[in-house]
Amino acid sequence: MLIRNALRALGILLLLAIFAIAFYGANIWRGMHASARVSGTLAASGAIAPVRIFRDARGVPHIRAENEHDLFLAEGYAEASDRLFQMDLLRRYVYGRLSEVLGSATVRADEAARVVPVKQLVDEQWQRMNAHDRALLQAFADGVNLAMTHESTPVEFRILLYKPHPWRPQDTLAVGFATVLDLVDSWNDVASRVGRTYPLSDPCFDAPVTDGLAKIADPAHCATRAALLDELRDRRPPIGSNEWAAGGDRTTTGRALLANDPHLRLQIPGVWYLADLKAPGYHAAGAILAGTPGITLGHNDRLAWAATNGTVTALSVFDAPPHLNAKDWKSETIRVRFGHSVVKRYYRGKREFGAAVDVEGAPRFVLVRWNAYSDPVSPILTFDALDRAQSIPAAIAALRRYPGPTQNFALADTSGRAAYYLAGKIPDDPLWGRNIHPASDLVKRYPAIPFDRLPHVAASRDAVVWTSNNKMYGPTYPLRLSAQFAPPYRAYRVAQLLRARKKYDVAYFAHMQMDTLSVGERQLARMIVAASAHDPLPAPQARDLRLLAHWNGRFTPDSVAATVAFNAREQLLRDERAGFGTSLVAARRTLPAPAQLLATSDDPKPWGEAGAVRVKHPLAALGLSFLDGTRFAGDGDSFTVHVLTDGFSQSFHAVWDVGNWDAGGITIPEGESGEPGSGHYTDEAKAWVAGKLLPLPFSDAAVKAATVETLTLTP
Repeated sequence: MLIRNALRALGILLLLAIFAIAFYGANIWRGMHASARVSGTLAASGAIAPVRIFRDARGVPHIRAENEHDLFLAEGYAEASDRLFQMDLLRRYVYGRLSEVLGSATVRADEAARVVPVKQLVDEQWQRMNAHDRALLQAFADGVNLAMTHESTPVEFRILLYKPHPWRPQDTLAVGFATVLDLVDSWNDVASRVGRTYPLSDPCFDAPVTDGLAKIADPAHCATRAALLDELRDRRPPIGSNEWAAGGDRTTTGRALLANDPHLRLQIPGVWYLADLKAPGYHAAGAILAGTPGITLGHNDRLAWAATNGTVTALSVFDAPPHLNAKDWKSETIRVRFGHSVVKRYYRGKREFGAAVDVEGAPRFVLVRWNAYSDPVSPILTFDALDRAQSIPAAIAALRRYPGPTQNFALADTSGRAAYYLAGKIPDDPLWGRNIHPASDLVKRYPAIPFDRLPHVAASRDAVVWTSNNKMYGPTYPLRLSAQFAPPYRAYRVAQLLRARKKYDVAYFAHMQMDTLSVGERQLARMIVAASAHDPLPAPQARDLRLLAHWNGRFTPDSVAATVAFNAREQLLRDERAGFGTSLVAARRTLPAPAQLLATSDDPKPWGEAGAVRVKHPLAALGLSFLDGTRFAGDGDSFTVHVLTDGFSQSFHAVWDVGNWDAGGITIPEGESGEPGSGHYTDEAKAWVAGKLLPLPFSDAAVKAATVETLTLTP
C-alpha cells in the first residue's frame, strides 16, 4: 500500500513536472512570436489629447502629438514596446542589480557597478531638475509603464521567469548614465598606465581638425616608425566613432552635410533606437539611446549634430590616505537569485569615492575625483537642448553646460555652416590621467577648463571638420588634455578622403563610411616586407610575405593578405601582453623579427571568414544562442573607417543633407525591434552591410507616404 501510494505520488509529480515544462515551453514559444501593437487605438491613462504613432516599413515610429507631454509619453510607450527587456537589463546593469535575476554569475559585475553610487547620483540629478524637465521625464516613464501593462511580455522575461519593476523617471537618468560609464577614461585606465609611457599620437599620421585639411602630414616623408608600433600595440577595445561635416560652400548643393557613425558594441537589440518626434515647437529625428527620451544624435528642423568620444581626461585619481573617515564607508547588499546575498563596503566621501585598482599586478586602493560624482548633472538635459536648438550658436550655448562624458561635437545648420567643438567638464590636472596622484595632492583643486579654451573650429560655410577619437589639436595648443588619444589612423584616412574631393554630396559621405583601408596596418606590412628583403624565410612565412608585398591595405572580405596583416598585429599585441619589464618602452619601439610576426602554420583564410562576427544577444552568455542576430563577414577592422571587429562596429551610419531632411538617412546593423517575432529584429542587416542609407522621413508628406501602420493613443 505504501509503495502504491508512493508510486501514485511520484506519477502525479511527474505529470506536474511535464505540465510545467510544457507550459514553460509554450510560454517561450508565444514570446518568440509576439510583437508590439502597431495599429488600432489604445486608451492611454495620462494622455491629454490623441497622439498618433505612425510606423514606416522598417518599424520606425513617427510620433505626432498635440503637446510635448503626450509626445514623450508616446515615445516611452514606443521604446518599451520594442525594447523593454534591453531597457530593464541596462537599468539593472547600471544599478548593480543583475544578480537578482541572473544569479551568482553576475555578482562580480554588480560589485563593480556599485563602486559608483548611481542610484544616489541620479536621485540628485532628479532633485536639481526644473519642473518642466521633471514633467517630461515623468511622461516618458508613464509611457514605459503603459507598455508594460498593455503589451505582450517579451520572451526574455518568460525565459528568466520574472517581471520588470515599474519604470521611474530616475531610471531613465540611470540608463543615460550607462553611456557615461562606458565612455569615461576610468580609474582602471589610469592605473594601467602607471610606469608606462604612451604617445599622444603617431606624428606620421596626425590629423588634428583644428589645423585644417591643408596641414595633414604626408607619412611618406616621415622618418620615424616607432610611434606606429606603439599605436598598433594599443590594447584598448576599439570603442570609438567617426564624424565629419562640411559647410555649404564645400558641397554640390550649397547645403551643409554631416556624417556620423558611432563605434559601439555590436549586439542585439542594438544600442540605438530610431524615431521621429513632433509636437508644436518641437521636431527632431535620429537615434536614441534605448531607454532615454528625445533624440540623442540626429537633427531637428534647422540643425544636425554628431558626436565622437573625446578620449580626454575627465577624472583624477589619488592614492588613499592611511586613515579615511569611518562615516564615509557604506554597506551595499547585493541580492542573488538562488543564492545568498552579498554585502560589500564602499567608500564614498563628499568629493571622492573609493575604488580598488591593479597596478602592475599589485592591489591598490585609490580615491577618484570626478564631476559626475561631485556635481551630478544629467547629460540628457544637453541633448534635449540640442533637440530644440535652431542654430549653431544655440547649440554651442547648450554645449557650454554639457557635463560629460567629454565628446567631440560636429554641428551643421540650415545657414550652410559647419563647426566643431570639444565639450564636457575636463579638469586642468597636470597629470592628465597618466599617473596616480599622491594622497597629499587631495588638498589641491583642479578646476574645469573653460569651454572657450577647449579645441574648436568656428562655424563657417567653408568649414570642413572631422574627428575619430584622435588628437584634435595641433602643436600650438597649450594643453595636453589626455594621457593617450585613440590611434590617429581612422582620422587620417577620413581627412585623406575629404582632401580627395573639392565638393561633397550624400553619396560620397556614405561611401566614406564604408572605407576599409587601414593606413597604419598597410605601413606595418611595408615595414615587414622591407625588413625581410634579404632574409630567407620558411615556406609558410614566405607565402605570407608575398601576400603582404602585394596587399593594398584594405580589409575586404575577399582579402587573404588582410588576415595575414591582422595576425601580424596580433603578434605585436601578444608581445605587449607578455611584457618586457623595465625594457618595455625600448622593446615597443623595435619591429620583431618578420619570421616571428608571420609565424602561421595553416593557410590563412579570407578576411570575410577570419574576421567574421556573430551578433549576440545578452542571454547568449547563458548558452541561449537562439536569440542571436546576423553573422557578418569580416569587412574592415579597428583601424579602418568602417569598423567591424571583436564585437564592435558602426552602431549606425547616418548622413544628413542639412535642410533637405528627407534625403540622406540612417541605418542600424540589425533592426528596430528587440522582439524576434516582430519582423523588424534583423531586417536592416542587408542594407547595413551594403552601406545603404535608409531614409528617415521627416516632412509630413514624406511620413504620410511612408506610413504602413498607425496606432492612436487616446486619453
